[in-house]
Amino acid sequence: MMILKIINIFLTFVKIGAFSFGGGLAMLTFIQKEIVYKNAWLTEEQFVDIVAIAQMTPGPIAINSATFCGYKIAGVWGALAGSVGVTIVSFTIITFSAKFIIKNKDKPSMKAIFLGLRPAVLGLIISAAITVGKTAIVDVKGVLIFFLILFLVLKVKIHPIMGIVLSAGMGLLLY
Repeated sequence: MMILKIINIFLTFVKIGAFSFGGGLAMLTFIQKEIVYKNAWLTEEQFVDIVAIAQMTPGPIAINSATFCGYKIAGVWGALAGSVGVTIVSFTIITFSAKFIIKNKDKPSMKAIFLGLRPAVLGLIISAAITVGKTAIVDVKGVLIFFLILFLVLKVKIHPIMGIVLSAGMGLLLY
């Protein structure tokens, strides 16, 4: 039974890795739909907690999220299945297409493809922010922390790590 769950985790993250563009933040909505809604492996709250941990730990958020989700679902083997699954397709595609992309990067058609992908990636990132925000911001205190950190990062230009530390401190004080 456990081996089937691990295979399912692997195949789920292969699908996520194969059809997600724009990096980890753009993948979050897709990961949430597969992990929380389709397979019901985690609750929304657990998923948001995993995203927070994945953003605070070193490394790409997609791999960190896959690792944490896999671990929460099926332990170490689930973590391995999620990590390998989410990276194997992009690793394979990049390995075999890098030479072609580098050779053709200045061609108008290649530039057009990447110009077309940029707004889609932004849309996916905003979608992920809205999806996570619905669960992460649960009251007025959360809204205040959100806007304060947003202001400090965008206008005052504090380092994002400082924003994380400040928000954790505010969480301790306010909750």
